[in-house]
Amino acid sequence: MASTQLSDGEKTFIIHGILDNLRTDGRSCEEYRQVEVECGVVSNTSGSSRLRLLSTEVIVGIKAEMGNPRPEQPKEGRLEFFVDFSANASPEFEGRGGDDLATEMATRFDSVFGCKGVLDLKSLCIIEGQACWVLYVDIVVLECGGNLLDAMSLAVKAALANTRIPKVTVLRDSEGGEDIEVSDDPDGYVTLDTSMVPLLVTLSKVGQRHIVDATLEEESCCSAALVISVNPAGDFTGIVKKGSSSLTSDSIHDMLITAKKVGVQLHKNLDSLLGAIGQNLSGRGFLIG
Repeated sequence: MASTQLSDGEKTFIIHGILDNLRTDGRSCEEYRQVEVECGVVSNTSGSSRLRLLSTEVIVGIKAEMGNPRPEQPKEGRLEFFVDFSANASPEFEGRGGDDLATEMATRFDSVFGCKGVLDLKSLCIIEGQACWVLYVDIVVLECGGNLLDAMSLAVKAALANTRIPKVTVLRDSEGGEDIEVSDDPDGYVTLDTSMVPLLVTLSKVGQRHIVDATLEEESCCSAALVISVNPAGDFTGIVKKGSSSLTSDSIHDMLITAKKVGVQLHKNLDSLLGAIGQNLSGRGFLIG
């Protein structure tokens, strides 16, 4: 993860401010920075989005291509995640510096979307055991200003909601063979049901309190964090702890309560924005701010 160097005095200032529920940018401990979401920003993709969380910026492009289903899931399509860090996002990402982190984050999203019921993967099946839609989800980090996982999850859900998959017809010949005919009608597409797609909410423990949407400077003061996957109903679909410090049971309980409250509100704001964009191929708006 990108980091920034702080003096002991700067860290003390940040920690003491958080203890008083006043962060250096004026936010409270449970307040997000301004979030701007734009959909349909990348041409030659099936769906895309661009998200700016003040000083964190992410682009997601999704390409739907035909492929073979997994042998253990012959009636389902699949998603494959790829993460790339722009060298401009942080000097640490130059060369191969961001490869390990990119692999870690792609694996994290594979795990999140591997949970049953997140997406209707059966709707991506074309011919059982032979053909399905494969959604290649490319996540590019353009600027890193903290809280990357949360920003990426918001951008992924927006891009999935923006994705248009061509309608297909399976034709059977007299010999029992099957051919796939893909509609070339611009209006002949189907969309994905993203109503149960979760968002990631990261709770960072700084001093004696926890915060959401940590900046790079705040992440440098963080002793431990929980990354919690929250669906629109407020249910948790996954939890991962980061950092070497331990967390008490009371701290974990309080962090889970905050994650549910913040996660449900993020879903409401994002779904409202995506609903306003509607069936348009592109659109933009402010999620928070």
